[in-house]
Amino acid sequence: MNEIFSVLLSFDGNILLYIQENLRSEFLTPLFRFITTTGNGGLIWIAITCFLLAFKRTRKVGVMCAISLVLSLLFTNVLIKPLVARTRPYELIEGLHILIAKPHDFSFPSGHTTASFAVAWVIFRRLPKKYGIPALVYAFLMAFSRLYLGVHYPTDVLAGILLGILYATAAIWIVEHTISVRKKKANEIL
Repeated sequence: MNEIFSVLLSFDGNILLYIQENLRSEFLTPLFRFITTTGNGGLIWIAITCFLLAFKRTRKVGVMCAISLVLSLLFTNVLIKPLVARTRPYELIEGLHILIAKPHDFSFPSGHTTASFAVAWVIFRRLPKKYGIPALVYAFLMAFSRLYLGVHYPTDVLAGILLGILYATAAIWIVEHTISVRKKKANEIL
């Protein structure tokens, strides 16, 4: 089992060092710092959710986004991160330099990525593609920013993508199921 983790760490580390040596640039660094900053505390995704909640036409999607964000917070940040307690990559990978202030929580899974996909996947699945595709593109940029800046392993980001999609799918089901049950009860009363 230790061999598997060793190979995984080596794989993760090699990708991060490749990004550092071959993709970082004076143009991209401020862009990815900005993108990551918009995801601090889920800020951009909370703002989008509040915007969706403000209008009757998009309120149902806003509720789905809110539920998926709550699931993301509870399971990813409160439960999984402390349980796994994975050390950040810049603390273990020799030669890896981070480009932002050191985060104070654990690495696995990426909270920025999880929150991004929790909301973006709902938008992608429930709103027209002209909104859904840009939301997913921004979520992918957010995920990549975490690698680019050196604060997450690729496997942290991959787990964040999968968990975000899982939370979004659960939120969609919860809202649709609740509406279905309410309609059924209303029809029984009539």
